[in-house]
Amino acid sequence: MTAVRPGSSNPESEGVPCLWMRGGTSKGGYFLAADLPADPTARDDLLLRIMGSPDPRQIDGLGAATSLTSKVAVVSPSRRPGVDVDYLFLQLGVDQPTVSDRQNCGNILAGVGPFAVETGLVTAGGDSATVRIHQINSGSIASATFPVRDGLPVYSGDTRIDGVPGTAAPVVLSFEDTAGSATAGLFPTGRLRDHIDGIDVTCVDNGMPVVVATAASFGLTGYEPVADLATDAALLGRVDNLRRKAAQLMGLGDVAETSVPKTVLLTPACDGGTVCTRSFIPVQPHTSIGVFAAISAATAMMTPGAVGHELAAGLPPGPRRVDMEHPSGHLLIDIDMDTTVTPPRARSAGVVRTARKLFAGRAFPRA
Repeated sequence: MTAVRPGSSNPESEGVPCLWMRGGTSKGGYFLAADLPADPTARDDLLLRIMGSPDPRQIDGLGAATSLTSKVAVVSPSRRPGVDVDYLFLQLGVDQPTVSDRQNCGNILAGVGPFAVETGLVTAGGDSATVRIHQINSGSIASATFPVRDGLPVYSGDTRIDGVPGTAAPVVLSFEDTAGSATAGLFPTGRLRDHIDGIDVTCVDNGMPVVVATAASFGLTGYEPVADLATDAALLGRVDNLRRKAAQLMGLGDVAETSVPKTVLLTPACDGGTVCTRSFIPVQPHTSIGVFAAISAATAMMTPGAVGHELAAGLPPGPRRVDMEHPSGHLLIDIDMDTTVTPPRARSAGVVRTARKLFAGRAFPRA
């Protein structure tokens, strides 16, 4: 990719350099910050026109008509010591002209390291590369380790993740300082449980603000197909009302037009995992579960007194691997919590994802 400086080109006629990549169970556009307008308003307008929003089909853009495929990574060299790149995640609306930077995306994050190598931001040698990434949205640091060959990322491999057909090379993500990514702390209300609309919830932020509740508290089994949840207007209204009230307690203010907090419902595992989940982003049911939403939900489960802890009661103490069942399969989360201190502290978290380069070229926004 050759950088085109803002002001030196006409995006409508010359296009904007980008890579279209799958990261985890999401996909979207990866851009060098230098190729986009420096002004956030102009940048967001350009990206919406590239994605084809607002339009429920995104027919005049590159988006694929779901929130999972209407995402953008903006990447630039980092000036921070010991950090390679800065990564800004943007969630674009589909049928609404919205652009949100109020959350991380661990799936899109899986493609940031390979993108940095592809674009020459990071030079890779040997058989593997580790790229340290500053997540602008939360101020936290992540490391992505993945195989390389002849200085370029290797995308083929034997690692399988549920929600993605076939196999690919592993991208090992490890996270630092993710507590309080968008709020005041790991449990931002100052309590392990809150009571909203007759439902016990845990408000937790370990990389993503999440409202955790049991499926049973909504009158659900937690095993319902996504299609059934998506057509239950009364349920979706309850989920939205719950998250809006929880957001006030979490210090997030009015979240009517934003995608956080997410909601995750827990129920006993049914396929050999640790727990079964149904998640909402922010109101529509997710076909799998986001990385940081899963980490935050697992954080609640690992904390005595929080919602869902009874589902983890049989796990041994210390660092744990939590198998999160979701509608498309399983997501394995490594998490290390210190619950001997008050308030509890998240030591570390990690996950294995895959990523793949889908397209390299120029994106042409509608006029």
